[in-house]
Amino acid sequence: MPSAASQPDVLALGGGGILGEAWMNAVLAGLEEGGTLDARACRGYLGTSAGSIVAAALVAGIAPAERLDRAAGAKPASAPASRGDGVSPLTRALGAMVGAGSSAAAPLAAIALGTSAPAGALLRRALLRSVRPGERSLEQLASAVRRSGARWDGRLRVCAVELQSGRRVVFGAPGAPSVEVATAVCASCAIPGVFEPIRAAGRTFVDGGAWSPTNLDALDVQRGERVLCLNPTGSLRGTARGIAGAIGSVSRGIAAGESLALRHRGADVQIVNPDPGAAEAMGANLMDPRGRDAVIDAGLSQGRALAATLYARAA
Repeated sequence: MPSAASQPDVLALGGGGILGEAWMNAVLAGLEEGGTLDARACRGYLGTSAGSIVAAALVAGIAPAERLDRAAGAKPASAPASRGDGVSPLTRALGAMVGAGSSAAAPLAAIALGTSAPAGALLRRALLRSVRPGERSLEQLASAVRRSGARWDGRLRVCAVELQSGRRVVFGAPGAPSVEVATAVCASCAIPGVFEPIRAAGRTFVDGGAWSPTNLDALDVQRGERVLCLNPTGSLRGTARGIAGAIGSVSRGIAAGESLALRHRGADVQIVNPDPGAAEAMGANLMDPRGRDAVIDAGLSQGRALAATLYARAA
């Protein structure tokens, strides 16, 4: 069991496509191996895009190690065998949404929109409306989330952006539209120009990454609480081709800036970006499922190493 001093109160899980989802589960599994945390026992969870899938699974009681399914039936040595054919329904649904030939820029489109809209919601609304609506359905993902049993239990928050206004919506928070968890997760994952926007409660929603890669500042935290944020898009480095390197730098900067708001409220915030090994495994196309096995290995290693660091901070 993790010590009270090392267990985070809140997990913030950012956007990052198929490989970001794999990295977050692997890091959490590595941390659990080290006894640093129980990822299913936090007071709160905040999910953005791929992070909303991870957060919903944790609220449903699914251990991160159960999500580390591999290609060709390979299983991680430290994780229990997955149920059924070795591939979890959530991962199968996520992988079915895109193919290995997807554009490298696809999972980054939402973040690119957010970082290019410093004037706020009005400019973000104009940018989002200028993007041709995506045509790929998220129904498989919705079905997988429903089967997982995820429910609003007071702990889960899921970020999306309302297309009509360009404003952020935090599903699960007081005053947010009332929708099922599956609908909220799909809204948070609806990358503009790639997936169909989600229509619910008389409004239309797209990817929460169109506001921020992590949306850390949306957390309601108390003085003394510990926040652990996993930021997959922080993996993108300046050596990456195209806009990927620039977006990685902006992603890390936004997360760091948002963490200041929480620190001003007295929270202890730790942001974890992919380390060099994980960043190399993830590459520039976070939607390419061919890199999952390497990302899982790198994420497990990073999580195991991080466990010792969190113990040292808690001591």
